[in-house]
Amino acid sequence: MEHLVVKVQNGEVEQYGRIVEAFQQPMYRYCSRLLGSGAEAEDAVQEILVKAYQNIGKYRPLVSFSSWLYKIAYHHCLAVIRQRQRQSRVMLLLRPQKYAESPEQQMDRFLFDEPLAVALSRLKPEERNLLVLRIFEEQSFAEIAVILGKNQDAVKKRYRRTIVKLTDLLQSQREGEASPWTSNSLLKKKG
Repeated sequence: MEHLVVKVQNGEVEQYGRIVEAFQQPMYRYCSRLLGSGAEAEDAVQEILVKAYQNIGKYRPLVSFSSWLYKIAYHHCLAVIRQRQRQSRVMLLLRPQKYAESPEQQMDRFLFDEPLAVALSRLKPEERNLLVLRIFEEQSFAEIAVILGKNQDAVKKRYRRTIVKLTDLLQSQREGEASPWTSNSLLKKKG
């Protein structure tokens, strides 16, 4: 991938299409898990890929291009989540009545494991990001440390704490039901 980035940096802008093809689906999965909405994830992916293109001249191969791109995605998704939280507070003040779930929201709920989605939504955005990168995107702790700008040992420690918190949330939701999401199964991932 780095060779395509160098080509784009050297003026072969049409090569960026190949980069988009390689990262569009992984970015969508990442953003949809982080944002909890397919529609928002689609918009986010487009904006992230545009930001990456606009800033590709600033990329230096000190870290992998993938890590650089995930870092852009992480910050973009955090901004979307913060904006959504501000908007929802304003909407509560303006219209306190309940609203019906849209067909798209129902489909998102059906497509994603609802107890997991609910538990993930109860985590802080930083905790959710860490889990999405590690579990769903299968990033190594070293890559996650680069993406988050943190020490690898600190990332591992935070991951373990977040797994325990997620497991507690899932167990409280799935009382008595066997869950494939246990802290032991999630902590055993290598890397």
